[in-house]
Amino acid sequence: MKVKCYRELIVWQKAMQLVKEIYLLTKMLPKDEVYGLSSQMRRAAVSIPSNIAEGQERNSTKEFINFLSIARGSKAELETQLEICIEIGYFTMLDAENAFSLSDEISKILSSLTQKLVASG
Repeated sequence: MKVKCYRELIVWQKAMQLVKEIYLLTKMLPKDEVYGLSSQMRRAAVSIPSNIAEGQERNSTKEFINFLSIARGSKAELETQLEICIEIGYFTMLDAENAFSLSDEISKILSSLTQKLVASG
């Protein structure tokens, strides 16, 4: 399974949508969270498509699988931070609904892609 460019990967495209969603959400956070949750959430979100891209550009399936695993970890980190924001009262579940939906889609695609790479590897 070889794509010419990571931009062709649906999972990368969805991850880029999630980054935009997180940037919009973090604008809702109080100013005193600029260097706290806001920064953490943005870094975790950006890490997802970044690791997908870097892994796809590597020369081995094994490395690609490793980078997909890192992307999955960043996704879990981001979901946890979204939950924290809801628990603290910064967001409602409705505010974060689109981000959770995208995250769930990304999770399923990452798992499927990883399984296909393992099977072909």
